Amino acid sequence: MAYDHDAEDILKPLVFRLHESVPEAVREVLLERGWSEFDEQEQDEADWNLYWQNSPFRMTDHRSIKPWQRLNHYPETVRITRKDYLARHLKRMKGIYGPSLYEFSPVAFIMPNDYVKFIAQYTKERESQGKKPSYWICKPVDLSRGRGILIFQDIKDFVYDCMVIVQKYISNPLLISGYKWDLRLYVCVTSFCPLTIYTYEEGLVRFATEKFDLGSLDNVYAHLTNTSINKFGASYKKNKEGIGRGCKWTFSKFRSYLRSHEVDDLLLWRRINNIVMLTLLAITPSVPLTSNCFELFGFDILIDDTFKPWLLEVNYSPALRLDCSIDTTVKKRLLHDIIELLNYKQTDTLRENNGPGTKASYAGRTHIPLTTQGENATDDAPNFLASRQESECTATSAVQSLLEVAGGSFKKEAIVMGKMARTYPRKTLTSQLRERMNRPKTSSQSKAASKSKQLPGARHPAHASVQVTHWLPTTELCNYKLTIPPYFLSTKDKRPFPRVGDFVLIFPFNDAALEASRNGIDVKSIVQEIHKLMNKQFLQCY
Repeated sequence: MAYDHDAEDILKPLVFRLHESVPEAVREVLLERGWSEFDEQEQDEADWNLYWQNSPFRMTDHRSIKPWQRLNHYPETVRITRKDYLARHLKRMKGIYGPSLYEFSPVAFIMPNDYVKFIAQYTKERESQGKKPSYWICKPVDLSRGRGILIFQDIKDFVYDCMVIVQKYISNPLLISGYKWDLRLYVCVTSFCPLTIYTYEEGLVRFATEKFDLGSLDNVYAHLTNTSINKFGASYKKNKEGIGRGCKWTFSKFRSYLRSHEVDDLLLWRRINNIVMLTLLAITPSVPLTSNCFELFGFDILIDDTFKPWLLEVNYSPALRLDCSIDTTVKKRLLHDIIELLNYKQTDTLRENNGPGTKASYAGRTHIPLTTQGENATDDAPNFLASRQESECTATSAVQSLLEVAGGSFKKEAIVMGKMARTYPRKTLTSQLRERMNRPKTSSQSKAASKSKQLPGARHPAHASVQVTHWLPTTELCNYKLTIPPYFLSTKDKRPFPRVGDFVLIFPFNDAALEASRNGIDVKSIVQEIHKLMNKQFLQCY
């Protein structure tokens, strides 16, 4: 955003509102960017730009959202972040679209409901001649950070006292210097209608701190990669061969490691992106229509010794605590790029319903109006989608959808995982705020700053967690009228940004996928497009 000296006098800081359980790193990053923290004693209820909490928001919070505001959760995304819900959704999708696409998650049994089925499968595999022994992993459906996990081979060791999920344990993980590891991939969904998915190119490789050994299934430091567990292990601070101290690498170091061993990892990352898209498709049709939200997921991916990626689980509000220097490197940059992705504009600092187009009414889940400027993409913004003129609509037909396309094709550089030129440094709203913060203060400004420091930070009561009580949107939700244009589009060409910082757009990946997601979600057509994409990717690599 170009710097406007005339606007300096009215430029106010953006305001964030945090629930008390949000990690301190979120506050640190926002303050670094020149934001101010919301004070409920001094400010109006709607006088904020970003509300961040670890638990779901109430539906009333979504209904009352203002154009200048963002919430860090969509409603009911717990559908894929609870282990039993995820298993049910993937099983359903596998039954509809076949195992060739949905074979990236181990067979799962939800206890106690599936106990008889599990025993039958367990007995069948035990009695099979010449088959390798099977290992199983048991996880509580609603716990995180490795709590309550049990790995077993003999049924007599299988004991549980709560609702759990039992899956085949992947007993042939790809090891690095004998240590088990997995990937924490950050995924940001800026919209479920139309579906808009970004993956983060940087991330965490999480290691177990003792060497993998199927002879010691009860050794959590050899079989679990959770930092919350391994940081208490005796080997955590030791300089482990090939791994180093601690239990984490960055994706950058991991890529360098693979390439130093002459491993072409391009197909691996493409397969991981396909897993992300197919998983999110399982819930996309049933996420209630809401404005100005985003959802940051943590996808945990394990790679086996055949280089096949497996989805272990999807994390809601992935951990943003800074436990080590690698966390600081990855997570603080991640938070900075999320704020860039939210695409705040200078008018958002006013926190007022001013200006033309601030409220453009549109109804239902399938139509979002945009005023197309007819501008072509510049060299600085890759031609992601070709625009076309709006078609005429009758009174009973849907209004134009979010992104209009004609025969234009996606540029290749907008969808591959390779590094593209970053847009930094550039003049943004927050860079202006930082510049103002670093200037010498006048006496009146100093007094105002002194007064603001004396105001205590607000603490807000937690919202009750939203329980998933229905599996499809109700009539009330489908008929709910949104009044806010989407924030996640370029103002220049009304298209999703192909890249923001290290966030890379992976969906939509072509015109057909976009067309199938813009007027409602045509899951079957999108799955067909993903299948074509997978076949093309395979042929390109072999």
